[in-house]
Amino acid sequence: MRGECSLIRLFKINLISLTAAALMAVTACSGHMPVNQEHLDKPFAGQKITLYAQEHPWTEEMEKGLVEFEEATGIEVEVQTYTEGLLKQKLDNGLEAASNVPDVYTYRPYMSKLHYSNKGWSEPLNEYVSRNEEYHFEDFSKASIDGSMVGDKLLSIPLWTDQFVMYYRKDILELNNIAVPETLDELGAAAKKLNDPANGFYGFAARGERNALVSAVSSFIYSEGGDFIIDGKAALNTPEAVSGFQIYAKLLKEYGPEDVHDMGWPEAAALFAEGKAAFYLDAAALYKNTTDPNKSIVAEHVAFAPFPAGAAEAKPYAVTAWALAMNPNSPNKEAAWAFMEWATSQANVLRIQRSGVPGARDSVWAASAGVEMFPADLSAAIKETMEIGVDHSVPQVINVSEARDIIGEIVVKAVQGENIYEAADEANKALQALIDREQGIK
Repeated sequence: MRGECSLIRLFKINLISLTAAALMAVTACSGHMPVNQEHLDKPFAGQKITLYAQEHPWTEEMEKGLVEFEEATGIEVEVQTYTEGLLKQKLDNGLEAASNVPDVYTYRPYMSKLHYSNKGWSEPLNEYVSRNEEYHFEDFSKASIDGSMVGDKLLSIPLWTDQFVMYYRKDILELNNIAVPETLDELGAAAKKLNDPANGFYGFAARGERNALVSAVSSFIYSEGGDFIIDGKAALNTPEAVSGFQIYAKLLKEYGPEDVHDMGWPEAAALFAEGKAAFYLDAAALYKNTTDPNKSIVAEHVAFAPFPAGAAEAKPYAVTAWALAMNPNSPNKEAAWAFMEWATSQANVLRIQRSGVPGARDSVWAASAGVEMFPADLSAAIKETMEIGVDHSVPQVINVSEARDIIGEIVVKAVQGENIYEAADEANKALQALIDREQGIK
């Protein structure tokens, strides 16, 4: 009860602060103070904004506090929710046509920010975030903000995050007297020792499908000192990148199931949840697929740890999964920002994270109220990854899906026994051609 009261108190303080900041913004824009008490109490009385959002627990939890926001500001917020595919279609069509609807929208910056920036579809927010000290913009994790930037422009505010971590069977490791791997070499040795395909048990489970595997292999590449693109040039065939590809491909080929080439995250997570793998490396946000007794027969034996270190130490990805952006054609930008500031405030991030949606604010992860609903070892792994993580899990190009197909082919060919160096050279040429095409280079 005390925790709930604290949350309510924080929420009310946030609304008071936001209303004051909104009033200052209106005053600055209009040149005079509002004249009646209604406008003093509700600085945006009569204004309406529209939010396009993905169907997601974040949206559901956000809406639970929306009435208080509307009453405090006078803003009416129309929330329209869509599946991911339909949301993308509506945004692409509307923003391409320079529509002033929606005022605010959710999207995936790691997949779409370059495309949206190139099209001019996202209002830069640099000036907005510095207006109100009570917003504490500096509290957002560095990786989440870096992932929301294009050059020096902040194009969105992080909503929820994702980190690449290691899932493992603590009972199996204890039974075999194996320490939790802290390096990729140790992970390979443990997977080899525990691999028992004759009895339907595998040392390693992860994504093996060509497009899907790219986000998973990224952490291996970074931790070996490489990246997909370096200084604007394709870097898939550098020694560091090839080393990351090799390690991942070997784990899949030698210690994974035969049908690994068909595995996206649902299949890999299911294999682990069925008690058929010792290690599973993937996004932290997927953890309930392995810890929910209704989904996992080994729920009580699942444990978590940070991504093991490679030759360049541990550099797993820590990305902004989805973010909140403003339509540059919105006629209600001040009201839109008032909503964005409220929705991503410390109080709201804490409230929503308590429902299981991992937020991007460091203070929330440092608070017991922000982590008590997660497994303790998972929250520790997430916090560490947020501190050291890389801000992207896919190549930073406009045509991300096409680039993923190009890159994933390296691992697919290696698993099939083909020469990985030749595969990397071929993929590097294809990725560079894509980069050149996007930059208008013939």
